[in-house]
Amino acid sequence: MAPTFKDELLAAIPSLRAFAMSLAQNADKADDLVQETLVKAWDKQSSFQPGTNLKAWIFTILRNEFYSQMRKRGREVQDSDGAITARLAVHPSQHGSMDLDDFRAALETLPEDQREAIILIGASGFSYEEAAEICGCAVGTIKSRVSRARARLQEVLSVAGEGDFGPDPIAAQVMGSNAA
Repeated sequence: MAPTFKDELLAAIPSLRAFAMSLAQNADKADDLVQETLVKAWDKQSSFQPGTNLKAWIFTILRNEFYSQMRKRGREVQDSDGAITARLAVHPSQHGSMDLDDFRAALETLPEDQREAIILIGASGFSYEEAAEICGCAVGTIKSRVSRARARLQEVLSVAGEGDFGPDPIAAQVMGSNAA
């Protein structure tokens, strides 16, 4: 009775393991390589030509898998403690973009004098004195306009305090210490 595909596959395991050890130089990696080879061979058994050398076919699969893994490892970065990943974490940009759109819309609802004052102080970085000089009014007037503009923006944007800014709780947790 002729051996079945399964029988020949099982009979080749010791030789496969020895070959995998010679390539991987590590028993665990060799065992993983043999296992992956057996799975691939089993999945692709329909492409095996009966009457040809099964052992050579399986060894080719093992060799190709080994070199594929080596190429893949060459592109991967070891980061078992997560230090590299932690440095790459950033607040998702779509939230910032949506927040900016909301802010622009809220800014447009302000009276022109308040909008001008808050832009000069908050966005352009001018001092109250410089903004007063630009607008041709008293420093107290600029301070009052900025205060009313801030209060109105907080109301329109439903902002109660500093906790309403920055990443949401889920994003902050994912980003860890980088959220600050």
